[in-house]
Amino acid sequence: MSGADRPQEVRFTTSSRRPDKVRADLQAWLAGRLGAGADPVITDLTAPERNGLSSETVLFDAEWTASGARAAHRLVARLAPPGDSFPVFPSYDLTGQFETMRLVGELSSVPVPRVLWDEPDPAALGTPFFVMERVDGQVPPDLMPYTFGDSWLMAGDAGQRRRASDSTVRALAELHRIPDPRSAFAFLDRGDRSASPLRRHVDASRAWLAWIEGDGPAPLLDRCFDWLDEHWPDEEPPAVVSWGDARIGNIIYADFRPAALLDWEMAGLGPGEIDLAWLVFLHRFFDDLAVEYGMEGMPGFLRRSDAERIYAEAAGRAPRDMDWYLVYAAARHGVALTRVSQRAVHFGEAEPPADPDAPVLHRATLEAMMSGAYWPALAADRK
Repeated sequence: MSGADRPQEVRFTTSSRRPDKVRADLQAWLAGRLGAGADPVITDLTAPERNGLSSETVLFDAEWTASGARAAHRLVARLAPPGDSFPVFPSYDLTGQFETMRLVGELSSVPVPRVLWDEPDPAALGTPFFVMERVDGQVPPDLMPYTFGDSWLMAGDAGQRRRASDSTVRALAELHRIPDPRSAFAFLDRGDRSASPLRRHVDASRAWLAWIEGDGPAPLLDRCFDWLDEHWPDEEPPAVVSWGDARIGNIIYADFRPAALLDWEMAGLGPGEIDLAWLVFLHRFFDDLAVEYGMEGMPGFLRRSDAERIYAEAAGRAPRDMDWYLVYAAARHGVALTRVSQRAVHFGEAEPPADPDAPVLHRATLEAMMSGAYWPALAADRK
């Protein structure tokens, strides 16, 4: 495929913060947090070029004195977006993310960064934030997608890619095995307590859709949520801790195994199928894009049948109603893509689409999923 045939990388506005000011403010905050005699100095600070479109990430190196010894630390600050950033989500509970990661680290073997400090007061940096330790490794890229042939993941051999997919599914199952999640993670138990966890999860997603529709209609997504109501599962599995944004682009890998699960801003309580379907669908989304542009993609990677089998072995129960949960994952992803499109228009990076459903890049997939035609039509090695 020639360069002209390949889709062009799109860069979105994510932040207007000045790195020099963030560095000075963060160093002053550290001095107050660490106390007298620590004398912290931030020796390097960067914002990743491909920063998130929701929360912002700042990488920094710092050194300070503790117990009479000077030591260096490699850290990450996760910042809630400012109000003028046209945020992807209606609200950002940084303390909830911090507590979720802390508890997941304490209650399971799921790899998450060690969280250090939560700062809910916006005074220091102009927005709430928390600080965690940095984890080394590789992350499958979104831009350009890892399925497009230029990624470390695609460069791995079949055994390495299989190790990455299987170990990722097992990490999900381990997360979902945390006992008594509705007590340990009570702060995630949001919404109408008279409704089931799944009902509350879907209602929250539909409320997110209603919120973005304040900036324009999304008729296909409205129809998707109507379909979900009409085809509601007969039986709801027990609620677990749901990562929410369970995709490989949110995982740092080392030796093709998860070294850290990141981005817990969509965490909640609900059936484990929510995460499993999101994991499978998001790979399908990127693989379908690769095939659409004439590339091979990654046949055999994160296949639905393999993911369901590995999950059943690791979780001790077979996933249920996955066709329904995969439509739900595709609908939620459509909400996110629509908001990202609105954001690009807001910042003058794109023209308003003539078709309100155009931002849903997987529109044909959603239609085929709801009709029952999508999965049977896939080649056997991609199911």
